Amino acid sequence: MMAIKKRIIVGITGASGAIYGKLLLDRLVSLGDQVEECGVIFSTNSIPVWKFELGSFNPATIPFRIYDPGDFFAPMASGSAGFDTMIIAPCSMGTLGRIASGVSNDLMTRAADVMLKERRQLILVAREAPLSLIHIHNMDLLTKAGAVICPASPSFYSHPATIEELAMTVVDRVLSLAGFTFPTFKWGKEG
Repeated sequence: MMAIKKRIIVGITGASGAIYGKLLLDRLVSLGDQVEECGVIFSTNSIPVWKFELGSFNPATIPFRIYDPGDFFAPMASGSAGFDTMIIAPCSMGTLGRIASGVSNDLMTRAADVMLKERRQLILVAREAPLSLIHIHNMDLLTKAGAVICPASPSFYSHPATIEELAMTVVDRVLSLAGFTFPTFKWGKEG
Protein backbone atom coordinates (compact mmCIF):
# COMPACT_ATOMS: atom_id res chain seq x y z
CA MET A 1 0.00 0.00 0.00
CA MET A 2 1.38 3.39 -0.97
CA ALA A 3 1.66 5.99 1.79
CA ILE A 4 -0.18 9.27 1.37
CA LYS A 5 2.24 12.13 0.77
CA LYS A 6 2.25 14.84 3.40
CA ARG A 7 1.85 18.56 3.05
CA ILE A 8 4.07 20.07 5.69
CA ILE A 9 5.07 23.47 7.02
CA VAL A 10 8.45 23.97 8.68
CA GLY A 11 8.98 27.00 10.89
CA ILE A 12 12.42 27.99 12.11
CA THR A 13 12.69 30.61 14.86
CA GLY A 14 15.61 32.55 16.27
CA ALA A 15 16.04 30.23 19.25
CA SER A 16 19.47 28.66 19.58
CA GLY A 17 19.51 25.29 17.85
CA ALA A 18 19.52 26.18 14.16
CA ILE A 19 21.05 22.75 13.60
CA TYR A 20 17.63 21.22 14.31
CA GLY A 21 16.02 23.25 11.53
CA LYS A 22 18.81 22.49 9.08
CA LEU A 23 18.80 18.75 9.78
CA LEU A 24 15.00 18.68 9.61
CA LEU A 25 15.06 20.23 6.14
CA ASP A 26 17.85 17.85 5.06
CA ARG A 27 15.89 14.84 6.29
CA LEU A 28 12.72 16.01 4.53
CA VAL A 29 14.71 16.20 1.28
CA SER A 30 15.72 12.55 1.77
CA LEU A 31 12.07 11.68 2.45
CA GLY A 32 10.89 13.36 -0.76
CA ASP A 33 8.79 10.35 -1.74
CA GLN A 34 6.65 11.03 1.36
CA VAL A 35 6.40 14.81 0.88
CA GLU A 36 3.88 16.37 -1.48
CA GLU A 37 4.69 19.93 -0.46
CA CYS A 38 6.88 21.65 2.11
CA GLY A 39 6.62 25.34 2.87
CA VAL A 40 9.34 26.94 5.02
CA ILE A 41 9.04 30.03 7.20
CA PHE A 42 12.11 31.62 8.78
CA SER A 43 11.42 34.14 11.52
CA THR A 44 13.22 37.47 11.29
CA ASN A 45 15.68 36.47 14.02
CA SER A 46 16.31 32.95 12.72
CA ILE A 47 18.65 33.87 9.88
CA PRO A 48 21.23 35.74 12.00
CA VAL A 49 21.18 32.85 14.51
CA TRP A 50 21.54 30.31 11.67
CA LYS A 51 24.57 32.23 10.32
CA PHE A 52 26.11 32.53 13.80
CA GLU A 53 25.63 28.87 14.74
CA LEU A 54 26.12 27.17 11.36
CA GLY A 55 28.53 29.58 9.64
CA SER A 56 26.48 30.67 6.65
CA PHE A 57 22.97 30.87 5.28
CA ASN A 58 22.20 30.30 1.61
CA PRO A 59 18.47 30.06 0.87
CA ALA A 60 19.28 28.71 -2.60
CA THR A 61 20.39 25.43 -0.99
CA ILE A 62 16.90 24.88 0.46
CA PRO A 63 14.84 22.99 -2.15
CA PHE A 64 11.50 24.00 -0.66
CA ARG A 65 9.59 27.23 -1.09
CA ILE A 66 10.49 29.80 1.54
CA TYR A 67 7.74 32.20 2.59
CA ASP A 68 8.28 35.68 3.96
CA PRO A 69 7.25 35.88 7.63
CA GLY A 70 5.07 38.89 6.82
CA ASP A 71 3.19 37.20 3.95
CA PHE A 72 -0.35 36.69 5.19
CA PHE A 73 -1.39 35.75 1.63
CA ALA A 74 0.74 32.56 1.80
CA PRO A 75 -1.31 29.35 1.54
CA MET A 76 -0.64 28.25 5.14
CA ALA A 77 -2.36 31.40 6.45
CA SER A 78 -5.69 29.69 5.70
CA GLY A 79 -7.12 26.37 6.79
CA SER A 80 -8.47 25.83 3.28
CA ALA A 81 -4.88 25.20 2.07
CA GLY A 82 -5.03 21.82 3.82
CA PHE A 83 -1.54 21.35 5.21
CA ASP A 84 -1.28 18.20 7.35
CA THR A 85 1.48 19.06 9.79
CA MET A 86 3.49 22.02 11.02
CA ILE A 87 6.81 21.58 12.79
CA ILE A 88 8.58 24.54 14.39
CA ALA A 89 12.21 23.62 15.07
CA PRO A 90 13.72 25.20 16.99
CA CYS A 91 10.77 26.90 18.67
CA SER A 92 11.57 29.92 20.83
CA MET A 93 9.58 30.57 23.98
CA GLY A 94 8.45 33.88 22.46
CA THR A 95 6.93 32.09 19.47
CA LEU A 96 5.46 29.40 21.71
CA GLY A 97 3.94 32.07 23.97
CA ARG A 98 2.41 33.99 21.07
CA ILE A 99 0.88 30.79 19.69
CA ALA A 100 -0.48 29.87 23.14
CA SER A 101 -2.02 33.35 23.45
CA GLY A 102 -3.56 33.28 19.97
CA VAL A 103 -1.38 36.16 18.80
CA SER A 104 -0.95 35.76 15.04
CA ASN A 105 1.42 38.63 14.35
CA ASP A 106 3.38 36.91 11.57
CA LEU A 107 2.99 34.02 9.13
CA MET A 108 4.55 31.48 11.48
CA THR A 109 2.19 32.18 14.39
CA ARG A 110 -0.78 32.47 12.00
CA ALA A 111 0.04 29.10 10.41
CA ALA A 112 0.34 27.53 13.86
CA ASP A 113 -3.01 29.06 14.84
CA VAL A 114 -4.53 27.59 11.67
CA MET A 115 -3.17 24.13 12.53
CA LEU A 116 -4.75 24.30 15.99
CA LYS A 117 -8.13 25.60 14.82
CA GLU A 118 -8.29 23.00 12.05
CA ARG A 119 -7.30 20.23 14.52
CA ARG A 120 -4.22 19.38 12.49
CA GLN A 121 -0.82 18.37 13.78
CA LEU A 122 1.40 21.06 15.32
CA ILE A 123 4.76 19.94 16.74
CA LEU A 124 6.86 22.47 18.64
CA VAL A 125 10.53 21.64 19.26
CA ALA A 126 10.94 23.84 22.31
CA ARG A 127 14.41 25.27 22.98
CA GLU A 128 14.90 26.80 26.40
CA ALA A 129 16.45 25.92 29.74
CA PRO A 130 15.54 26.35 32.49
CA LEU A 131 11.81 26.79 32.01
CA SER A 132 9.84 29.46 33.83
CA LEU A 133 6.35 28.83 35.14
CA ILE A 134 5.06 30.98 32.26
CA HIS A 135 6.76 28.66 29.75
CA ILE A 136 5.26 25.61 31.46
CA HIS A 137 1.78 27.16 31.51
CA ASN A 138 2.06 28.02 27.80
CA MET A 139 3.15 24.44 27.03
CA ASP A 140 0.26 23.11 29.11
CA LEU A 141 -2.20 25.32 27.25
CA LEU A 142 -0.86 24.28 23.85
CA THR A 143 -0.87 20.60 24.76
CA LYS A 144 -4.51 20.90 25.82
CA ALA A 145 -5.22 22.67 22.50
CA GLY A 146 -3.78 19.70 20.59
CA ALA A 147 -0.15 20.64 19.95
CA VAL A 148 2.73 18.27 20.66
CA ILE A 149 5.59 19.76 22.66
CA CYS A 150 8.76 17.86 21.78
CA PRO A 151 11.66 19.45 23.65
CA ALA A 152 15.00 19.48 21.88
CA SER A 153 16.28 16.78 24.23
CA PRO A 154 18.60 14.48 22.29
CA SER A 155 18.91 10.82 23.17
CA PHE A 156 22.23 9.20 23.95
CA TYR A 157 21.31 5.50 23.91
CA SER A 158 22.00 5.23 20.17
CA HIS A 159 25.63 6.27 20.89
CA PRO A 160 25.78 9.25 18.52
CA ALA A 161 29.37 10.03 17.49
CA THR A 162 28.93 13.65 16.30
CA ILE A 163 26.91 16.71 17.21
CA GLU A 164 24.93 16.20 13.99
CA GLU A 165 24.09 12.59 14.94
CA LEU A 166 23.06 13.76 18.41
CA ALA A 167 20.80 16.50 17.01
CA MET A 168 19.40 14.04 14.46
CA THR A 169 17.97 11.95 17.32
CA VAL A 170 15.58 14.86 17.97
CA VAL A 171 14.79 15.39 14.28
CA ASP A 172 14.08 11.68 13.75
CA ARG A 173 11.80 11.65 16.80
CA VAL A 174 9.87 14.66 15.50
CA LEU A 175 9.46 13.18 12.01
CA SER A 176 8.31 9.88 13.52
CA LEU A 177 5.70 11.82 15.51
CA ALA A 178 4.62 13.44 12.23
CA GLY A 179 4.04 9.99 10.69
CA PHE A 180 7.05 9.72 8.40
CA THR A 181 8.61 6.29 8.00
CA PHE A 182 12.34 5.77 7.61
CA PRO A 183 15.11 3.69 9.18
CA THR A 184 16.19 5.10 12.53
CA PHE A 185 17.35 3.82 15.90
CA LYS A 186 14.54 2.46 18.07
CA TRP A 187 15.02 1.32 21.61
CA GLY A 188 14.89 -2.47 21.89
CA LYS A 189 15.14 -3.02 18.12
CA GLU A 190 18.17 -4.33 16.28
CA GLY A 191 19.64 -2.19 13.46
